[in-house]
Amino acid sequence: MPVDADADAFDDIDPADREALEALRGDDRLGPVIDRHGPLTIDPAADPFERLVVSILRQQVSMASAAATRERLFDAVEVTPEGLLAANEETLKGAGLSRQKTRYVGNVAEAFADNDWDREAFAAMSDDEVREELTAITGVGEWTANMQLLFSLGRPDVFPVGDLGIRKGMEELYGREMSRAEMVEEAERWAPYRSYASLYLWRAKEDIAASVDEVVGEE
Repeated sequence: MPVDADADAFDDIDPADREALEALRGDDRLGPVIDRHGPLTIDPAADPFERLVVSILRQQVSMASAAATRERLFDAVEVTPEGLLAANEETLKGAGLSRQKTRYVGNVAEAFADNDWDREAFAAMSDDEVREELTAITGVGEWTANMQLLFSLGRPDVFPVGDLGIRKGMEELYGREMSRAEMVEEAERWAPYRSYASLYLWRAKEDIAASVDEVVGEE
């Protein structure tokens, strides 16, 4: 079990992160988890397209399987909209993509190419606008859109209720199974920092990594 984090560790982080964590440390359920694990902060991915492709690879498979497919895919093709659109189906199959996920990553590549999406384009959109744009792509559901908001765009108030690890973390904090509606309602207490709260829900149990490894996303 991790020991409580040094309080000084919270002084050495970005002021925006510190503000969020200090607010959440006052929560009677989440505060002890934060103190136990120390500062966890949002670190947006460098390339939003690559990160979205990785989220698709992680849909309904283990983290280990997704990581292996990711490595093969990134070795086989240039993971850009143009690179994936130019890749033939056999190359993608050889990298471990199913026919369905081959179609999904192709749909994402087309959307990025057609809309000229980059970090600046998404920065001009609200969270709901990003979700609306992304979930209009066949193969991108709400879980994947939320992963993009949190881990690619660094939005501070995302609560991916469809994630298994989040559900397990909520069960640990509340001592019972909860419906999605109940989890969303309870998570209101952590607004406007639900992304940070989510990071700690994934850590709420010592074996949470094993739980997340089973199936991280559901579409």
